[in-house]
Order: sequence, then C-alpha cells, then structure tokens
Amino acid sequence: MLSTCSSPTRMHREYHEWFSSALNRRMELLVFGTAGARVLFFPTRKAHFYDYENWGVVEALRPKIESGFLQLYCVDSIDAESLYCKAKHPAERIQRHLQYERYILDEVLPFSKSLNPNMFLIAAGCSMGAFHAVNLAFRHPQRFGRVVGMSGRYDLTQSMATFADLFQGYVDDDVYLNTPNRYIPQLSDDFYLQHLRRLDITFAIGAEDAFLADNFFLSQQLQTKHIDHELHVWEGEAHNPAAWKQMVNWYL
Repeated sequence: MLSTCSSPTRMHREYHEWFSSALNRRMELLVFGTAGARVLFFPTRKAHFYDYENWGVVEALRPKIESGFLQLYCVDSIDAESLYCKAKHPAERIQRHLQYERYILDEVLPFSKSLNPNMFLIAAGCSMGAFHAVNLAFRHPQRFGRVVGMSGRYDLTQSMATFADLFQGYVDDDVYLNTPNRYIPQLSDDFYLQHLRRLDITFAIGAEDAFLADNFFLSQQLQTKHIDHELHVWEGEAHNPAAWKQMVNWYL
C-alpha cells in the first residue's frame, strides 16, 4: 500500500492505493481528515475518487473535517466494469457489482478502522453514488449509523426520462436484492427492519430531477415499514456539484 500526505498548510489529505483481492485490480481512494465519524463517499456515475475534491464538494466540508467531526473516504468507482458495462450480460454486471461490495466491506471498511477507531459510519453519495450508498447501507444496516443519498436513483431496472433501464429488462435474484425500490416493499425480516429503523436516513432531490418520483416511491415504501427518514426536495434540478456543495453542508 502506498500513501502520500499533502502539505501541512492544507486540509489533511492522504492518497492510498492497493491491489484489491476482491476485484483483482488496483484501487485508489482519498482520505480527508483524521478523526470523527467515518464517511464512505461514493462517486457519481462512472466517476472517480478525486472528482468530489476537484468539484469543491470536499472543500465545502472543510470546517467539519478540520474540526474533527468527519473523516471522508472518497472511494473509486468501477461502474464502467459493472452496472454500465453494456458489453457484458446483465448477470455478469451484477456479479461484478457484488465484487465491488466485497471490496468496500472487506477491504475499505477495515482499512478505515485501522486509521480511525470511531465506530460511527456514514454512507453517502451523489447521483449514482447515492445508489451505492443507500443500497449498501440498506443491505448492511447493522454496519452504518447514517446514510445520505443526494440526487439518487434507487431502481436501476426502470427507465427514467433519458436514463435507461441498466439491465435491459433482465431481473434475477441478485438484481432484485440490489434494487432498493424492489426489495424494500417486500421486506419483512425483523433483523433488517429493526436495524433500518435505527438508521438515520436522508434523501435530497431536486424538484425537476428525473429521479424525483423514484425518491418519492422509496420514501412511501419506507413509511409503510415504519422506517423513519427525511426526504428534502430542492428547487430546480439540483443535480450538479453546485447543489451538492450545499447539500453536504446540510446533511453530513
């Protein structure tokens, strides 16, 4: 594993990379801060671990990071190899996505605990990153204290405006179990329900966003399961870095 630190005059920043056994490839991430709640921050569609920094989203969190309230783990994406890889059959795509989940759970989370023993863990992301954050936290709610989905889409099997069904009509058990808007309505397992009910859940979406109805549907399904959460609707589309810089200050 390699790491580098930035100048002492800047926010504490570390770059890390290692060869992932779960993914059989090299993976990279950035860590901001040294203490506080650990935040797994998932990138947008086919984006990368450095994009939130480049867009100023990390900078917007500087006061909370430097005060020791939050420590950010900006992880990389493999969406181009999994959910968005149209050259593969959908069954292969979802298996690659599950390998990514193993990378996060078995490699990134233990690594984060080795740097910071704080037990409070937050999953967060924007756009496709919101899907990753919410799906992971809902599938493993016992591991998380909070989840924040900004401008997210929670059913990749449905077309929405210009956004196509990523699985082209294909649904198997693994696709179903990675689609919050499919599995939450049918959820009856007490273990998951109890843990979801103690999870701090926040969604933020623009009033003109293509995923607005998708967010309302998930909110309604959570209500029927008596799972507390917040759904915030912002003016306009709010599906851009300018909006996300504001959202992270409100919800993280």
